[in-house]
Amino acid sequence: MTATAEPQQTDGSLAVVQKNKPHAASTGQVNQAFELSDVEGAKNGSTLRPNGLQPDEGGGGGGGHGIDSDHPTNYLETIMHIFKGNVGPGLYAMGQAFYNGGILVSPVLTVLLGITCIHSQHLLLIASKKIKSKLPASDKYPDFAETVELCFEHGPVRFQRWSRAMRLAVNIFICVTQLGFCTVYFGFISNNLKQIYDFYGIHLDIRLHMLIILVPILLPSLIRNFKYLAWCMTLANACMILGICITAYYAVQDLPPISERNYFSSWHQLPLYFGTAIFAFEGIALVLPLQNAMKHPEDFGRPLGVLNVGMAVVTFIFTGLGFVGYLKWGDDVKSSLTLNIPHDEILAQSVKVMVSFGILLGYALQFFIAIQIMLPSVVKKVGFGRNHPVLVDLTFRTFMVLVTFAIAESILNVGALISLIGALCSTSLALVFPPVLELILGLAEGECPAETPGVTKSTSAISVFVWVKNICILLLALFIFVTGTVESLDAIRHLQ
Repeated sequence: MTATAEPQQTDGSLAVVQKNKPHAASTGQVNQAFELSDVEGAKNGSTLRPNGLQPDEGGGGGGGHGIDSDHPTNYLETIMHIFKGNVGPGLYAMGQAFYNGGILVSPVLTVLLGITCIHSQHLLLIASKKIKSKLPASDKYPDFAETVELCFEHGPVRFQRWSRAMRLAVNIFICVTQLGFCTVYFGFISNNLKQIYDFYGIHLDIRLHMLIILVPILLPSLIRNFKYLAWCMTLANACMILGICITAYYAVQDLPPISERNYFSSWHQLPLYFGTAIFAFEGIALVLPLQNAMKHPEDFGRPLGVLNVGMAVVTFIFTGLGFVGYLKWGDDVKSSLTLNIPHDEILAQSVKVMVSFGILLGYALQFFIAIQIMLPSVVKKVGFGRNHPVLVDLTFRTFMVLVTFAIAESILNVGALISLIGALCSTSLALVFPPVLELILGLAEGECPAETPGVTKSTSAISVFVWVKNICILLLALFIFVTGTVESLDAIRHLQ
């Protein structure tokens, strides 16, 4: 097979991509770059290269079965990565999620959903481990997109032709999710800043606030080399942690009795709860990169390992802040709890500014993930892309920022938008692909040669419990996908 090359990059943002490399431009590698080049990495020199590639490779392709880090992370550092990878606007929206679920029903559902998401992440780990055993010797696990493709490729014969399509589907869901995050960020920041401006007598339309922050969001999004975004992660993390603490302080003041809140909202609102909650929990793309980055990867998936402990902490924070947020503000709870804290106190205003600044910096990091997946194809298809890769890169980045800006300008209901993204994309990544992979591999293990050459016959290698369990997860995903999408679109239409 003849190898064709993409433009050779000069600064670490475009890579030579060979067509005879079967696993180019994968999603998980990009998430490795985003999630793991953080405060500790910037301090100790372990800032990770885009896509986990070798020094002579860039951020748009390559084989990359893991992270090339000179300083593997330990147990506690990896737990912090899990925490930081799951905390964002979704956390601040949990108060409204509890409003849509009810004060007693929502905590139970949040814990159950957290357990389900953790189980799905374990299924992905198991699938990646099984696939790794079928590949040439490597100390790294294949990432999310690679795992999905290879599971279908090594699965039953009737599913093998879907392998590349499934890989593409994972990348599409990741890109849509990341760009959806970026769209939510415009609304999140603008709503917080509008409250401050309004308090000081500067009354502007929310769309003007989005226009004001467009340039500050665009500039860091044009940075083409991930290592220069490390400072964004450092500042964003500090702002978010302080914001969570101060918001929680306001939320627990003078709480009313539980009897004043709805124990269960309504069946009509419940899909909105699920959409927001699954949006908040959608961190499954981090699992394999985090495991690959550990000094002792075996500590990641064990019973008291990083995944279980880290996600238990995340679930506790989501449940706790959502509970006190709804209990404190009731039917008036906003799409972000920062919008409920006082307008006239300096401490409260500082929270809005800190969180908005942290989210603004986080935009570039989330945006980087989607761009690194899409950019190689864009450069290849644009006629002059090979001769002017930098121009194509910057133009495409600017265009995609404007796309997220335009969507945010047209959908002002941030809470419904969060629920829509969660229902459409996060559900597929967190609740559909992992159980499907378990079933695909189980069916493959049950296949055995038939008497006719080139034909196989199947015997079930999957227990009844596994079938029932995975079907229940898939039915839950279908419920969230259909009802969450319908109700979110309805809320967007009525509240515009």
